Amino acid sequence: MNDAISNLFPQPVWKHFDQLTRIPRPSHHEAAVQAYVMQVGEQLGLQVIRDQVDNILIRKAASPGMESAPGVVLQGHLDMVPQANADTRHDFTKDPIRTRIEQDWVKASGTTLGADNGIGVAAALAVLESRQLKHGPIEALFTSNEEDGMTGAFGIRPDWLQGKLLLNMDSEDEGVLCIGCAGGANASTRLEYTPEAIEPGWIGYRLTLKGLKGGHSGVDIHRGRGNANKLLSRLLSVAESVCDIRLSSFAGGNMRNAIPREATGVFLVSASRTAELKALIEVHSDAITLELAAVEPDLSIELQPDTGAEYWLPQGIQQGLLDALMACPNGVMRMSDTMPGLVESSTNLAIVNVADGRIEIKSLIRSSVDSARDELCAVHQSLFRLIGAKTVIDGQYPGWKPDLNSPLLRIMRHAYQEIFDNEAEIGAIHAGLECGIIGGKYPGLDMISFGPTIRYPHSPDECMHIPSVQRFWDLLVATLARLQ
Repeated sequence: MNDAISNLFPQPVWKHFDQLTRIPRPSHHEAAVQAYVMQVGEQLGLQVIRDQVDNILIRKAASPGMESAPGVVLQGHLDMVPQANADTRHDFTKDPIRTRIEQDWVKASGTTLGADNGIGVAAALAVLESRQLKHGPIEALFTSNEEDGMTGAFGIRPDWLQGKLLLNMDSEDEGVLCIGCAGGANASTRLEYTPEAIEPGWIGYRLTLKGLKGGHSGVDIHRGRGNANKLLSRLLSVAESVCDIRLSSFAGGNMRNAIPREATGVFLVSASRTAELKALIEVHSDAITLELAAVEPDLSIELQPDTGAEYWLPQGIQQGLLDALMACPNGVMRMSDTMPGLVESSTNLAIVNVADGRIEIKSLIRSSVDSARDELCAVHQSLFRLIGAKTVIDGQYPGWKPDLNSPLLRIMRHAYQEIFDNEAEIGAIHAGLECGIIGGKYPGLDMISFGPTIRYPHSPDECMHIPSVQRFWDLLVATLARLQ
């Protein structure tokens, strides 16, 4: 780890972010980071509350002269997405993130950085700790398990928060004030089958795709990056149609909200057709590499012998599976009619696991239009029903409808103009912020999401722009002082 990041400016924010990189905190493994933020609050003598779903709320009284100011909720989530490159050995439940500085960027070595949303948590802790800032009553809300179901936000009691304004610090473009986000839903497909013993005279192979950029399935979905599950399905499908391969297993992706970067399929081919198979895979791999050369320069496709397979899928199950994966919606489905450049609806074929008599397929569906989200859910159910599989839709959460007349927006726009002599951009994001869920529990809550510049979240290329953290902090400080 590089201790230099704790000396960056603003130092109170970087100090806490540095500490957070040392605390393993993937979704569902947040006990240590919860203990850390609670300890900070308790050492400051503040009111610290933990609810039934492990959200942490820390209350701080207004600074002198600001007692009549409206209460502000500073909100961020404690967990991070655990993604590592194939050649990086890292246990996200035990190992700290290894950070480094490259020019104006903070990066991690082979893993996600956790700036999403560690920097928002760090900023809230810095506000709690400061004795110099001007602010009204503060509630720092640290939610649990945002990245894998938003269970913390869903579990917030509707009588818990006292503030009338909410600053969500989970956005990733400095200078943009976010006033809306997409809703979403999980589509989980399952089908069981009876594995069949492999017949004599068949040779096993392992086909691996790796080196894709991946990324956030909302923020990066419009970038045209390769989806490892879709690409592997494409190669296996053509191999099935030409060489009559038999599939043994398929494994790709591990997080719903991350575009899958790697996937592996194990299959068998008749010994008499191995040369034909190798030539076929080479031709189609070259075609895919050429197609994606501009966006996926590090894509690697490898075909290697494999002797570990003992069973294969029944042929009818295999054909239906590969057909369904080829047809499964993935990527941008529709762009917004009202906000130019914003994705309205998308899907991410995030996880495919096929082995030991069970097929599991998981997609994350996003849309800023609830009816469009529900229609895409129905498409998934209809598609996989054709092969006899059942698709369960759950985890639905609403979008956050933009309010251009927000008083909080007006204050933050004026503050940004005064500080930076420039206008802040007003936007929305094709990702699931907790604002939609929290706002549904607290009607009338005025909300803005903002943050420093973070690139490639949910991938090992995640990095945070150092100068933007100072501007993010300056805007936060100025906003709190103006809320009177």
